[in-house]
Amino acid sequence: MMIRIREAAVAGSFYPAEPGALRATVSRLLDRVPDADGPAPEALVVPHAGYVYSGPVAATAYARLRPFRDRYRRVVLLGPAHCVAFEGLALSAAGAFHTPLGDVALDPAAAAALDHPAVRSFEAAHESEHSLEVQLPFLQCALDSFTLVPLVVGQAAPDTVAEVIELLWDGPETLIVVSTDLSHYLPYDAARRRDSGTCRAVESLDDGRIGHSNACGATPLRGLLVAARRRGLRAVTLDLRNSGDTAAGRGRVVGYGAWMLIEEAQCERAA
Repeated sequence: MMIRIREAAVAGSFYPAEPGALRATVSRLLDRVPDADGPAPEALVVPHAGYVYSGPVAATAYARLRPFRDRYRRVVLLGPAHCVAFEGLALSAAGAFHTPLGDVALDPAAAAALDHPAVRSFEAAHESEHSLEVQLPFLQCALDSFTLVPLVVGQAAPDTVAEVIELLWDGPETLIVVSTDLSHYLPYDAARRRDSGTCRAVESLDDGRIGHSNACGATPLRGLLVAARRRGLRAVTLDLRNSGDTAAGRGRVVGYGAWMLIEEAQCERAA
């Protein structure tokens, strides 16, 4: 039986389509992040714009995985829906997601065991969605072999998203990744103020202070923060910039942040 492949939708626009150029781009972004000691992240929050804009910020999170590249065997990846409106969380029926760096196999056992009324297979949510896709080349470069559980998040309560995350977050071999950008199209200084407030909310795991004007992926982000509180985790800020810092133009910018969530007892070593 042929395996159904979800083909890359934004290769050549959000990131390079040629494999050598893509690997070189991601490796260069990761190599520019200073080495840092610290524990293995339990979860990451990363941006999802074109690499020229948000790639340097995303790299500050993904670089934290490199010392632990053989630890993670499954990545649960959640991001907001940009193309299709729907309720709940959407799985894919594909057997693998393709990028120019190769295929990433989905985890059918995890998907089959995900018994939650808010979750369903809905291919239309995945076909053109970039919020998950742009994370895959970073994961392919930062980790060894892993399987993927991709979830596009539509309209859902934070507690619902947290319940789904908890069903999948079952051991140190599982990494949770939430994909979100921050404020959109504000002047540079206004964006910095708004994004600083969002950063403080993430650091305090205060999901109630994060709305859709603060983060396009507010729903999966809030769900992660709820789950993190229940698990006694802490959020550590790794980077906070916007497109005015990473690319030209400060008239209307988009905000980007990167965080890792770790166990409370490990926070001092992560600083």
